[in-house]
Amino acid sequence: MLTGADLLAKVKDLGDASKSDIVRACGYVSTKKDGSERLNFTAFYEALLNAKGVEFGGGAAKVGKGGRKLSFTTKVQFNGNLMVGKAYTALLDLKPGDEFEIKLGRKQIRLAPLGSTDDED
Repeated sequence: MLTGADLLAKVKDLGDASKSDIVRACGYVSTKKDGSERLNFTAFYEALLNAKGVEFGGGAAKVGKGGRKLSFTTKVQFNGNLMVGKAYTALLDLKPGDEFEIKLGRKQIRLAPLGSTDDED
C-alpha cells in the first residue's frame, strides 16, 4: 500500500482512471475468504488525507460517538433541574452513587465530594 508522497504521485499519474482502478493500483486491496478481491476505499481515503496533511482520529481527548467537544456550559431545565451530562462525569471518573456537597458562592456552584477537606471559597 502506498502512502505519503508516493501515494499522491500515483494518484496524480492515474488522473483519469476510475476510483476502483486507482485504489487497486495504490495497493489498497485485500482478498476475501472466498478468494474474491476487496477494495479498501476507507483505508485509501484515510491514507490520502494523511498524505495531504489532514490529521483525524487521533485527537487529544475522546468525547464520545458524536465527536462534539465539551462546552463546559449548561442551563437550568424546564423543571428547575441543573444537569451535568455523562461526558463530564466520565471525564471526572465519577460513578453512580458518588455523593457531593453543594457549595454556593458568589455566582458559582461547586460540588465537593463528601468527606473532602475543600474549604476554599
